Amino acid sequence: MSDAHARPLRRFAGFLRHERVRLTEKWMKAVFGDDDLVEPDKLTYDQLADHLPQILEGLCVALDAQDLEKVEPAMERDAKTHGIVRWRQGYRIEELVRELDLFHLTLSDALDEFADTDADGAFTRREERRARRLIAEALSFVTLTSIREVVHERDRKIDEFTGRLERANHELELKQRLISDLHESRMQITRSVVHDLRNFLNAFSIALQLIGRAPSKAETALTLANRQAADMKELVDQMVEYSVVLGDSNPLSVEKFELRELFDELAASSRPAIEAKGLRFHPEFDSALSSVTSNRLKVKQVALNLLSNATKYTTSGEIELAFSKLNESTWSIRVSDTGVGIAPSDAKRVFDEFERAAGDDIPGAGLGLAIVRELCRVLQGQIHFESRVGHGTTFEIRFPVELRPMD
Repeated sequence: MSDAHARPLRRFAGFLRHERVRLTEKWMKAVFGDDDLVEPDKLTYDQLADHLPQILEGLCVALDAQDLEKVEPAMERDAKTHGIVRWRQGYRIEELVRELDLFHLTLSDALDEFADTDADGAFTRREERRARRLIAEALSFVTLTSIREVVHERDRKIDEFTGRLERANHELELKQRLISDLHESRMQITRSVVHDLRNFLNAFSIALQLIGRAPSKAETALTLANRQAADMKELVDQMVEYSVVLGDSNPLSVEKFELRELFDELAASSRPAIEAKGLRFHPEFDSALSSVTSNRLKVKQVALNLLSNATKYTTSGEIELAFSKLNESTWSIRVSDTGVGIAPSDAKRVFDEFERAAGDDIPGAGLGLAIVRELCRVLQGQIHFESRVGHGTTFEIRFPVELRPMD
């Protein structure tokens, strides 16, 4: 197409650029005066105008070239941004369409004004029709693109909210399950405490009756009573320890400490009880280990509970305590015994509260491994164990060399 044919539309494009501010204000006045448009009343001048200048300039470029296709990529980008902005400003789709319709009317009025003031008559009816068609096609393209972007954003939000709702429902199910588990756990506590307290009181009653009937057997009766009192004290101590572990909401404090010192302390404190049962004790420390960063007290609690558990369930043979370096970032505590072992059917519930491997003749509340599980969760430790009924059990806890408390 020759410059002579294109020149009138370029002149019209120049008119639109020159009158841009006035046309924008005219359009904004129409928007504010439209009763069907609610959201624009809440916006400032800059918020309402947003990408109108870019859209108008894209139209002018299309008029210059008499070809919308050449500027479609730029207009599509601006129209998408316009749609996203209007979506975030709370527009309904019908408000977006009505707003762009008013912009179309403003441009149509500007075309009439330009045609009426064309002095040399070069802007013919044919050129006017071309300009109207280009304006209509451009605004239709902008409107459709903006609507698609609004729908895309709406669908994305719906998917996001749906995902949140699904996660919330899942969390609610987990919490309901947890409440149910807690209720059952509390009932178990009640049953366990009542059962052990009844046994404790029965033993005392028998001891008192024995003293009353046969004073010569007072020493035997007192031995029975003292053993029951010791078992009851261990039960209470373990329940207190577990309640403290569960109820500790303070941020985890970490420190750098020497593993050799902790190992020697554990070996010295555990040896008397182990050897008192006629068991052999084998402590082994990996010389490649030095210091770690963790919570020393909680690591110590893990080891003590494992050693105590092994001692309770082992009547002959040996118990081993080993500290080992696995790699540059991981070390482990391993406690092995030659005790009663754990049946495969019990493997899944071995860390549950009040679980005992050998019935009521073992003192304690069955909370030792539950305490270990909770402490390992806090210390980011990974629990591994192997067991054979009648041959013993090995527990290995793998800890990070440098514990980084989670937020």
